[in-house]
Amino acid sequence: MDYDRIFSNAIADIKDEGRYRVFMDIERKNGEFPNAVWHTENGEKDIVVWCSNDYLGMGQHPDVVQAMKDAIDKVGTGSGGTRNISGTHHYHVMLENELADLHDKESALLFTSGYISNEASISTIAKLMPGCIIYSDELNHASMINGVLGGRCEKRIFRHNNVEHLEELIAADDPNTPKIILFESVYSMDGDFAPIEEFCDLADKYNAMTYMDEVHAVGMYGQRGGGVAEERGLMGRVDIIEGTLGKAFGLMGGYIAAKQNIVDCVRSFASSFIFTTSLSPAIVAGALASVRHLKKSTAEREIHQERATALKSKMREADLPVMPSASHIVPVLVGDPVICKQASDMLLEDYGIYVQPINFPTVPRGTERLRFAPNPLHNDEMMDHLIKSLKEVWQKLDIDKYSSAA
Repeated sequence: MDYDRIFSNAIADIKDEGRYRVFMDIERKNGEFPNAVWHTENGEKDIVVWCSNDYLGMGQHPDVVQAMKDAIDKVGTGSGGTRNISGTHHYHVMLENELADLHDKESALLFTSGYISNEASISTIAKLMPGCIIYSDELNHASMINGVLGGRCEKRIFRHNNVEHLEELIAADDPNTPKIILFESVYSMDGDFAPIEEFCDLADKYNAMTYMDEVHAVGMYGQRGGGVAEERGLMGRVDIIEGTLGKAFGLMGGYIAAKQNIVDCVRSFASSFIFTTSLSPAIVAGALASVRHLKKSTAEREIHQERATALKSKMREADLPVMPSASHIVPVLVGDPVICKQASDMLLEDYGIYVQPINFPTVPRGTERLRFAPNPLHNDEMMDHLIKSLKEVWQKLDIDKYSSAA
């Protein structure tokens, strides 16, 4: 058996499809974000990052940086173990309390990533409810899909944001069966919002639980950064809210917020929580400072929304195929995986613009795109340079023939 050939053939296949992922070696400049340095075989090059999920630049906020430094000076670096074995620090407790308050819930629970928080929570909750049926939006994140698979229960996939299709599926099932509706508040590749209120209405009508992923919305929407549910006054209607510390809050980690008994069950039964070393106290201290700051300050959110609106407007004026998006996500359609990668490479190498190509399986084949994430620190000069560069790359690669056919 030629084991190496198995793996080399697998890599060759995705390279042939034009969706082989290359990790760029970049170094952010503290205090100068979104400026960064790209490390290449030929030396270093200054670039501007246009695809970071550090949506508000909180990863370099002075309060966050100082909080992490202070925590290291006070307690050192690592956590020392799982939450059960010496790994629960006072910083963890404070942040969980802060997050529960942010979402107006009884309790919250930290995880090492947003992916793990979804996978662990969904699978655990489903297993604890005999006969459970999960209703999942077809565009839900991979972490939610794996949570559903881990739950080993019946599942129904409803068409994206389609309230009528969801009701058809629920109405066809036994009314006495436990049910969970899974959806995201903001879908990160298209930038559209879920019909949260309508989903909650169905949950009330058919006695189902609601589980909402707010990872691309926490910190970004609502008076205190509680997400789309806060902005729409719906936090009390969503049973379980899942969020991340790795995007708008600028650090890493994930969490859920819900009633005490739900959180306690996940804490007590989820293997990937129980047996995982907890987040470093320094990271948690930084996240705590970030959450507290964004609860009080709306300036970052207001500027961010203005910047996203400005970029979309500039792209439309330049006749670039910016996809419809009501949120802060700015996707630009290419429609071919190979060309999408070429465009990304050309922007980086020739123009100092870093934006990653988004190909299958993240998005459906034929809808490959460049996904831009403007933040409050992208100024007009950066935007104008981006638009000029995109127009030149579009012309050089004749991208219109691919995007128009998609």
